[in-house]
Amino acid sequence: MAKFAVVFDMDGVIADNMFYHRKAWEKFFQKYNPDMDIDEFIQHLGKPNKDLLTMLFGNTMTAEKIKDLGKEKEALYRKIYAPEVAPLPGFIPFLRSLKKTGVKTAVATAAPKDNLDFLLEHIDMKEKFEALIDVSEVTKGKPDPEIYLKAAEKLDFLPESCLVFEDSLAGIQAARNAGMKVIGVATTNPPEKLQHTDLVIHDFTEISLEKIFALMTPQTS
Repeated sequence: MAKFAVVFDMDGVIADNMFYHRKAWEKFFQKYNPDMDIDEFIQHLGKPNKDLLTMLFGNTMTAEKIKDLGKEKEALYRKIYAPEVAPLPGFIPFLRSLKKTGVKTAVATAAPKDNLDFLLEHIDMKEKFEALIDVSEVTKGKPDPEIYLKAAEKLDFLPESCLVFEDSLAGIQAARNAGMKVIGVATTNPPEKLQHTDLVIHDFTEISLEKIFALMTPQTS
């Protein structure tokens, strides 16, 4: 068994699906907020819907109404994305190589459970992780480290022994705040915005077990 664990964010990491989230938000805005600046808004993706919707509507809506609006937006996303679902290049072979080497893995996402199940079932990878954490299991959204600390706890590893793959700026900060190493995935943001990570990749064809073990193995003098 490896002496470290690997935690994956989902949207923008397991799949390059942020385009479809953007399309869903655009349709959502057509109905509720046609004047919203979508380019400004998407800079905040990676945070939970309750935070994003509060940005849109302020604190004037009840928690139940915010929850219903979030469900509406995510149903739009799944409808738009369903015909196009695909993992990021190299993800499945990389995950299989981790499993063969005995590395424990988890998914920790700010998305709802319906979206988590939807994606992992489409790519037939749901049973490949030791832990799955969605937004319902945390009270604080990224960049708070809660979700990554919970992933470490479920995997039975100390945070400093966990490596996170993240695409969003809020998620990268959350992993850093948890005391974890982070590999930035340049899907949602360009590589130059991810330079405060330990490594930057465009997809999983650019990473290998050798690079992971080198990054996570303490250097001795």
